[in-house]
Amino acid sequence: MVLNQVIKLLQSKYHYKEEAKTICDKVQVKLSKECFHPSSTCITDLRTLHWEEAIQETKGGAANRILAEECYFLWKSTRLQHMILAEDVKAMLTELRKEVRLLLLTNGDCQTQREKIEACACQSYFDAIVVGGEQKEEKPSPSIFYYCCSLLGVQPGDCVMVGDTLETDIQGGLNAGLKATVWINKNGIMPLKSSPMPHYIISSVLELPAVLQSIDCTVNMSA
Repeated sequence: MVLNQVIKLLQSKYHYKEEAKTICDKVQVKLSKECFHPSSTCITDLRTLHWEEAIQETKGGAANRILAEECYFLWKSTRLQHMILAEDVKAMLTELRKEVRLLLLTNGDCQTQREKIEACACQSYFDAIVVGGEQKEEKPSPSIFYYCCSLLGVQPGDCVMVGDTLETDIQGGLNAGLKATVWINKNGIMPLKSSPMPHYIISSVLELPAVLQSIDCTVNMSA
């Protein structure tokens, strides 16, 4: 677990005890509620502030920006080290790309997402990569899907959206009128009745080739 490295740092170097886990738990909550506006702050400042606030809320006293920065950069570097594209996924993408065009579309801050892409070295497996934070609108807005289609030189009705988030990936694909949507339900969760309904559901991305073959073996895919 990524946060375990920060807990070890706080316990060994700064002699925190149970407070170390409390601080990390607080940061997790702050990350889950994070609202990032690139026009007003940068992601590094915002996430360092999460750590600074968590430390101050737990330990009291004056804000400790230096410790917050140390925690943040350790958390970030450890997180990036764990972002590895599995060999079987690489093989699948390589085979798929012989038949279809692949585009990686991700929401989020451009710095953060580009660092993740670089860390997992996935660039060579896609014909194009689009980061929502670099565009006017993100998923589920149809505009970013139309932009992706234009990059690939295809029509929305020729594309399939594959993703693990119903509210952005699947809803976005539906909004844009794509040929099909495929939801990767890794945890086997039961979606809410109000959730968007994908055309196909798989439990692993490795099931994707079979699904695409059932849709159309020559489909152009946006993943």
